[in-house]
Amino acid sequence: MPVGDILPEIVLILTAVAVLLTASFTPHRLQWIGAVLALAGLAVAGALTAGQIGAHRLTFSGTWALDGASIYARLMILAATAFCVVLTPRWLATDKRHGEYYAILLFSALGALVLAAAADLLELVMGVLLSSVTGYTLAAWHRDWGLSVEAGMKYFLVGALANVILLIGVALMTGMLGGFGFADLAPALAAPGAASPLLLLGVALVVIGLSFKLGAVPAHAWMPDVAEGAPAPAAAFLTVVPKIGAAIALARLVSLVPPDALAIRPVVAVLSVATMTLGNLAALWQDDVRRLIGWSSVSQSGYALMAVVVVSFSGDALSALLAFLTAYAVGNLAAFAVVTHLRGRTDRADYAGLARTRPLAAAVLILAFLSLVGIPPLVGFFGKLVLFVATIDGGYAWLAAVAVANTVASLFYYLRVVGPMVFEGDDARRPAVLGRWTAGAVLAGGVLTIALGLAAEPGLAAFGAARLLP
Repeated sequence: MPVGDILPEIVLILTAVAVLLTASFTPHRLQWIGAVLALAGLAVAGALTAGQIGAHRLTFSGTWALDGASIYARLMILAATAFCVVLTPRWLATDKRHGEYYAILLFSALGALVLAAAADLLELVMGVLLSSVTGYTLAAWHRDWGLSVEAGMKYFLVGALANVILLIGVALMTGMLGGFGFADLAPALAAPGAASPLLLLGVALVVIGLSFKLGAVPAHAWMPDVAEGAPAPAAAFLTVVPKIGAAIALARLVSLVPPDALAIRPVVAVLSVATMTLGNLAALWQDDVRRLIGWSSVSQSGYALMAVVVVSFSGDALSALLAFLTAYAVGNLAAFAVVTHLRGRTDRADYAGLARTRPLAAAVLILAFLSLVGIPPLVGFFGKLVLFVATIDGGYAWLAAVAVANTVASLFYYLRVVGPMVFEGDDARRPAVLGRWTAGAVLAGGVLTIALGLAAEPGLAAFGAARLLP
């Protein structure tokens, strides 16, 4: 077996074990060492993954895809996880289980990595389950706080139902097509007479099951609660990292289905419209900034589904999906970095006057929100631009029109936070901040939001060379 193909994942497992052992034998005041170990392991895994760029093959008996889509997605997952690690040490400084948190975080990231590279239905299920079980733990980490426990329970209950739906869909697909590997499923789906209502139901159920990790309708209800109740660094992680893996997994699955065989793409298009519209409407009057970001994250999932719809119709669909996921990850993580830096400050009224009392935090939050809307020259503009162009090119101009309308509507609820930050508030109310770790993350988030927008051309060129297996 080519063990080197999964060496980044092996490094992540070994790092998680090392972090857990370190947490078991070090005093509480030294638990922050787990963050350093986690960052070191993520850096090594990232370097190993970067070394795989250019690979294009199925490995481990066709269950693991090494292609441009999985490699770039895995790099995004590792980078986003490292960012969330940096947010954590001061947030959990007084938590008795501080060191263990990093091990759970790494295992959850591993689940997302498996999703991104899964080329087999059973491996897909394993990735979803690993990401889910660890995600429940992260969401309910503050077990003495009602909102955190509620977030964990809602995440668990929605996840339990979605995972059962996923398993039923996998069973139906396997029974109808006679295999698990995507390389075997692709020709079976294209065979004359393969299409049937039962097979369409199976594929649709798998899509719905994956929508849970994506935070899309109909399995979206957990995301605003987790954004509000989970530890802020964990909320940043859970609203970004699983979504990257799930989006690539969903695109890989949909790409297997011939456009004239099963009407799965219209189903995904309907989910896309419902997700972006519901997310934006629910965010319109939110006065809790964390819930607002959570509902915004739901709407962003709807945009990501646009690329999935046209993955076989437009040659730029995959590069658009990767570009959008990058832009979304940077914007969402930057926003949560500000929330974390402000010690979890979440009431919209508490942000009044922030532009005068904490100008750096205010500037980065404004940049993050404007990037999520898609204002040039920020990275979000290019992410949405290529996404809309690919959608129109794929023959779904009406879907792009709905997305543009939703994008305009989203500006309203972001400005409900930005307006008071700039024009209201008391200069004497200077909010407390968490420390240097989070200050560095806030600065990095702001710089990346601008720098990746200005350097979009080489990034889009790299993503343009990416392909999906099988």
